[in-house]
Amino acid sequence: MTRTAAPPATSSRRGGVLIAVAIVLTALNLRTAITSVGPVLEEIERGLDISSSLAGVITTLPVLCFALIGFSGPALSARYRDAHVLAGALVAMAAGLALRSAAPGFPLFLAGTALAMVGGALGNVLLPSLVKRHFPTRTGALVGAYSTAMGLGATLGAVGSQPVADATGSWRWALVVWAVPAVVAAGVWLRVPAAPGVSRAGHSAVRMRSLVHSPTAVALTLFFGVQALQAYVVIGWSAQYLRDSGLPAGTAGLLLGLNSLVGLPLSAVIPSLTVRPRLQRPLLAVFVTAYVVGWTGLWKAPTTAPWLWMTLIAVGMGTFSMVLALIGLRARTPETVAALSTVTQSWGYVIAGSGPLLVGVLRGITGGYTGMFVTVLVAVAVLAVAGWISTRQVFVDDEVDRSVPGWSPASRSGDVVGTAGAEPPVVVRPDAAG
Repeated sequence: MTRTAAPPATSSRRGGVLIAVAIVLTALNLRTAITSVGPVLEEIERGLDISSSLAGVITTLPVLCFALIGFSGPALSARYRDAHVLAGALVAMAAGLALRSAAPGFPLFLAGTALAMVGGALGNVLLPSLVKRHFPTRTGALVGAYSTAMGLGATLGAVGSQPVADATGSWRWALVVWAVPAVVAAGVWLRVPAAPGVSRAGHSAVRMRSLVHSPTAVALTLFFGVQALQAYVVIGWSAQYLRDSGLPAGTAGLLLGLNSLVGLPLSAVIPSLTVRPRLQRPLLAVFVTAYVVGWTGLWKAPTTAPWLWMTLIAVGMGTFSMVLALIGLRARTPETVAALSTVTQSWGYVIAGSGPLLVGVLRGITGGYTGMFVTVLVAVAVLAVAGWISTRQVFVDDEVDRSVPGWSPASRSGDVVGTAGAEPPVVVRPDAAG
């Protein structure tokens, strides 16, 4: 076992608290740039003079950016300090939010959206490995904290956008206001000190491409992708669907906010339940059932009890917190978690991106929302199968070891991903290496 000098306990505790705060504040910003669009989508369509199909591009672009930009996260983290990578990403997010709010036309709006997604994309793939590295004995609690913060940010974006637009008379202010918390989070990361004596040259690496030989990694990617597809259809289209069904714009925005609000306590609890193997499949069954009942109710009776349908869909969306916890549970080391997180989320968002785009295209062709409900219900079936495989009690490291002779988490050849961090773990325990 390699021994390194531990930092002073006081410094370690202070650094741990600061890192935890930075992680939570980063998570708070990961979805605001997305959820703030849905409640004012109609106003954006009018303001930019675009069709439903192009509106579908607006709702799909964020997840595609998550997929493409996410792959660069571990490479950036291996070259630069995590704190600097995430601070820069959050500053880019703020700049993108400002750019798209001032955009006179559709192309510049898309450019601003893509820039705003840098923060979300890098935060998505780096936070799970940071939790594994810095808080190896508190994975459930930290994942619960940052997924709750992510849900809170999503709720604030969904509920706050329409009131801001009404108060200012413009949808542009409803988009740019979310740059403020991004700048605050960036400032906290810049206060995280570098650990003395730590060199990035010593980082180990994991071949991402080898994870294709792990059935669990493939299942996690599908699981993540179809649950994200559900979420982004809800974020991008549910408020507009409710408005088209006869509900006022403010009510539709509140219902979208209710969907996010219900998810907050679930996000805090689900990771701690997921770390208990016997509860994983019962949880999965609850989520699948909630999705089926919620989507069917919203389809057949959108104005009868929309609060109930949106609540049930929110329960189903608890799969997000579950899959975040599973990513950490299905890998043995922080290095493998970084690789698994990158592959699962980046390719998962490619899958997710098809959902809102398909809804926009089908709505433009048919003039209705039947295609949306068929899409999400088929995705629920895929989610059930992929989730069942993902909840087997195995490690992706072991599956790859059996399939790829000579594969090693420390391999540096080929397609590799560096560990996500220049700083050592805050808590180092001899029994945490296994």
